[in-house]
Amino acid sequence: MTITLKQLDYFIATAESGQVSHAAVELNISQSAVTAAIKTLEADLGVRLLERNHAGVRLTMEGARFLEHARVITGAVAAAVRSPLRDRKGLEGKLRLGMTYTVVGYYMSRHYTRFRKTYPQIEVEVLELPRDALESGLMSGEIDMAVMLVSNLAHTEELAQEVLMRSNRRLWLSADHHLLARQEISLADVAAEDYVMLTVDEARTTAARYWDAAGLTLRPVLTTSSVEAVRSLVAAGMGVTVLSDMVYRPWSLEGQRIEVRRLVEPIPSMDVGLAWSRDRPIGPAAAAFRAFMSVTMGGGG
Repeated sequence: MTITLKQLDYFIATAESGQVSHAAVELNISQSAVTAAIKTLEADLGVRLLERNHAGVRLTMEGARFLEHARVITGAVAAAVRSPLRDRKGLEGKLRLGMTYTVVGYYMSRHYTRFRKTYPQIEVEVLELPRDALESGLMSGEIDMAVMLVSNLAHTEELAQEVLMRSNRRLWLSADHHLLARQEISLADVAAEDYVMLTVDEARTTAARYWDAAGLTLRPVLTTSSVEAVRSLVAAGMGVTVLSDMVYRPWSLEGQRIEVRRLVEPIPSMDVGLAWSRDRPIGPAAAAFRAFMSVTMGGGG
């Protein structure tokens, strides 16, 4: 078995875009090259990673599992190529690192693990707090740096930020939902459906911004702070929701499929990034963490 980074890149691009044609445009290669690479990858692995439907392609259960591994592999290689090959043994200190719930659960685990292995002599204290508490801690000096949803940042004059990832928001639907038959889906179409509302990390407040701007009112059937509850209810056909790709998984805990579709109207992205106080110098441990995350994510954006 010989799996290449090119195959992984082609597979990731196709899985994230949902269409071979979109992946080919993004990668600046032919559709046939993308298709051939993915077919070879599937043959090497002995499993089906993608299946076709009327809207393009979607991940199989095996494909969803492999996508996580592929992202870790390509991210590790990119970090190794960009990272300066130097002795880090002398770097010590303590880092008080704040994170929000969504960041801890769906973004930081693999980055945190790699940072600890790269800088074993830096003592890291992780504080999981709501956005307002993180901002207060950064401004008071109780927290050195935070990984949070910087798109929700309130004290932008007092706090500096660096975007690490922009995660698109898309519509989640059950596999048999009638809206899947439409070529285009609008916010008005979604407003006419039962809606499952997520509240964690100010998701409800963020959603209200674009729904209010569109002059539309939702029909919530359930409001919850649990992403897994939202996933299960949507997969079971109890309602639809609009959430970030970062928290999307194609299967519920019960093994039911969840489909995603882009909406006609532009929806603000959910931006994950670093935040720190403008009035306080960044210490060596925090500076090392910032450099590590910038390298790992390719400088953000």
